[in-house]
Amino acid sequence: MIGTVANFLAILVGTAAGCLIKGGLKEKYEKALFSSMGLAALGIGVENVVNNLPKSRYPVMFIVSLSIGVLLGTWWDVDGRFNRFVEKCGGKSELGKGLTSAMLLYCIGALSIVGPVMAAVKGDNTMLYTNATLDLVTAVAFGASFGWGMLAAAPVLLVWQGSIYLVAKFLSASFFTQPLITEIAIVGGFLIATTGISLLKLRDLKTLNFLPALLVPLVLFIVKNLTGWF
Repeated sequence: MIGTVANFLAILVGTAAGCLIKGGLKEKYEKALFSSMGLAALGIGVENVVNNLPKSRYPVMFIVSLSIGVLLGTWWDVDGRFNRFVEKCGGKSELGKGLTSAMLLYCIGALSIVGPVMAAVKGDNTMLYTNATLDLVTAVAFGASFGWGMLAAAPVLLVWQGSIYLVAKFLSASFFTQPLITEIAIVGGFLIATTGISLLKLRDLKTLNFLPALLVPLVLFIVKNLTGWF
């Protein structure tokens, strides 16, 4: 778990550094940072989709995942509930979008998924340390853009990577196959791209309503492993 803890601390340190930078920024520079974070999220999301879609063994799974996910998310009003909670805690609507972007960027990707598996099975934390370095830089930018509320993204990463580590350590490391990781990365790429579109104020896509889409590949692969249907 030391690699995951390092990743957690990197986000805290990076966010704090960014918040200290934010204190000396004028409003026009803050708006410029919002735009840069939107472009970055959009670019990273598109990159995830483009790089992983050719590797997919199930070309329509992401369509099924997004469709089912957004229907469930809209039914549960995930985005609305989250933003109301953020505002109740004293945050602004921009903070909700920033947290959504950060949590997806920190958690969705090969390093953040395979890293805990490698740490659990082989005791190799290299991927997690690499991810921590990348997240440190990203956290500085998010902290400077959205402020101290971005610290809340760190516990989410800790739970995410910690859960993967525990499953791989005590249940089944073989569950996290490359095809599964590929499908999660594709769906996650679309979700990251939607946060970029929202941050750029092109359209409010209510990204968190799509969040259940990440569970669809997991459920389908569990069914596949149990039944061998596809």
